Amino acid sequence: MTRAAAAKGVQFAASPVLAVKLPVWRSRVVLFALFAGFAALAGRALYLQGLSTDFLQKQGESRYARTLELPATRGKITDRDGHVLASSVPVKAIWAIPEDVQDAPKEKLRELARLLEMSDQDLNKKLDSDRTFVYLKRQVEQDVADKILKLGISGIATRKEYKRFYPEGEVMAHVVGFTNVEDAGQEGMELAFQKSLAGVTGSRRVIKDRLGHIVEDIEAIREPHDGKNLTLSIDSKIQYIAYSQLKAAVEKHNAKAAGAVVLDVQTGEVLALVNMPTYNPNDRAHLTGAQLRNRVLTDTFEPGSTMKPFTVALALETKRVTPNTVVQTAPGKITIGTATIGDAHPHGPLTVAQIIEKSSNVGTAKLALQMQPQEMWDMFTTVGFGQQPKLGFPGAVAGRVRPYKSWRPIEQATMSYGHGISVSLIQMAHSYLIFARDGDLIPVSFKKMDEPPAGQRVISEKTARDMRAMMESVTGPGGTAPKAQVPGYRVAGKTGTAYKLAGGRYVNKYVASFVGFAPVSNPRIVIAVMVDEPSNGQHYGGDVAAPVFSAIAANALRAMNVAPDSSVTDIIIPAESVKESL
Repeated sequence: MTRAAAAKGVQFAASPVLAVKLPVWRSRVVLFALFAGFAALAGRALYLQGLSTDFLQKQGESRYARTLELPATRGKITDRDGHVLASSVPVKAIWAIPEDVQDAPKEKLRELARLLEMSDQDLNKKLDSDRTFVYLKRQVEQDVADKILKLGISGIATRKEYKRFYPEGEVMAHVVGFTNVEDAGQEGMELAFQKSLAGVTGSRRVIKDRLGHIVEDIEAIREPHDGKNLTLSIDSKIQYIAYSQLKAAVEKHNAKAAGAVVLDVQTGEVLALVNMPTYNPNDRAHLTGAQLRNRVLTDTFEPGSTMKPFTVALALETKRVTPNTVVQTAPGKITIGTATIGDAHPHGPLTVAQIIEKSSNVGTAKLALQMQPQEMWDMFTTVGFGQQPKLGFPGAVAGRVRPYKSWRPIEQATMSYGHGISVSLIQMAHSYLIFARDGDLIPVSFKKMDEPPAGQRVISEKTARDMRAMMESVTGPGGTAPKAQVPGYRVAGKTGTAYKLAGGRYVNKYVASFVGFAPVSNPRIVIAVMVDEPSNGQHYGGDVAAPVFSAIAANALRAMNVAPDSSVTDIIIPAESVKESL
């Protein structure tokens, strides 16, 4: 039929069914649109593969490449003899991909909670998260981490980290301090030397699969550099001696708190620093603020009669008196303006040496009123009172010494025997170095010293020797602190008993203190002891703090192999111990 139509000359397109009714330009538009679409796709492909390569690679890597932190090992802290006080032990952090863990068998999840020492509710709460990564627990012991991995729970993994361990526990707590879960120092030497102890963490690039498993190690970006070790001036033997004796004193006198510090006279090194109450840095679950306070450095108190040696030394240094100058203290009271101060026991005429021995407030006040306020202020600030201690230890306070221009006569008198002024125990120990070191003052250090530092002259050698003789009499039978005596050694010092302030007024609560040094013939250690609110029938420094000094000094001198300088082997305490003035 087609052949017949062709033979007759009839065209195919002439059929009304096959006739093209669309205009020609529309086909050309369609062709152009197709061409433009292919051109756009080609341009987009060129842009993505040529110009946006870096961006796309980063997007891809973000889905499989990870930068792992390589923790640096924190430096050790040791005492002066190399005994480890703080070290890092490897532990594990347990983390999870919540989406993958939620489908795990319930019995395995219960076992996981038990191993993590968590309740089922707490574990479920952590896993009920939209996040792709959550920590379940940090600083988990290695054996526990191994048991967790053996459970075979999908989505559970571990990460290496370090945990700080403190072998000496509560004995060294306030010196060494502790770190947090990120291994960063929070207190004590751990905080003070955070930068050098921590070191520098490293990093490396790896490829991980969806479950967090490393499938390829790409490159090491930075190698970790371990922290530097720190050698402290602390002597572990003397530290334990101070700790045990201070703890016994707190229990005996039912005290609120206490502190003790031992300094090396020759170098200014801190050989021991103890506070009560204390805590165990290995277990801080129930740590309180009272336990955490480093009272030796952060708490201030009115020093009481332990300030008298500085007033007397200034009077000697300015040649206003000699040790044998007689001062009339009768009738045991003195009125200055509208205020009256007095001694606990009237003494009558006393030499300057006896003013120290008997701890006379009246005698000390009369010496102070002979001096200009600026002279006393200069003495107090030169030995460190009212000044921020340069110890490199966090939290050390300056105390308070008011500007001398505002002093009234009564204030000058009371400050001469330690009232109206506030100090820390470390400041008291430091200041007494001028008496133990022939008149010069050296810095205090918590780091072991290679050689003694240079000193600053405060008083003359003669004044220092005279003061040593006076303060030695304080520990004799006629002084206020016979209980500070040490068999076989000559000791010197001064007691302090001060009322506490509450609401701006003095209350019947006391701070008992004693600061002294030994042996007198060639002083090696200065010891300062403070007992806060003794409440078991005794509150005088000579009864509460002096015996602690005696016990610490006796054991510390023997631990240091210091030769005895006295033939006296028995402590001589009078039948009725002389009480000091407030």
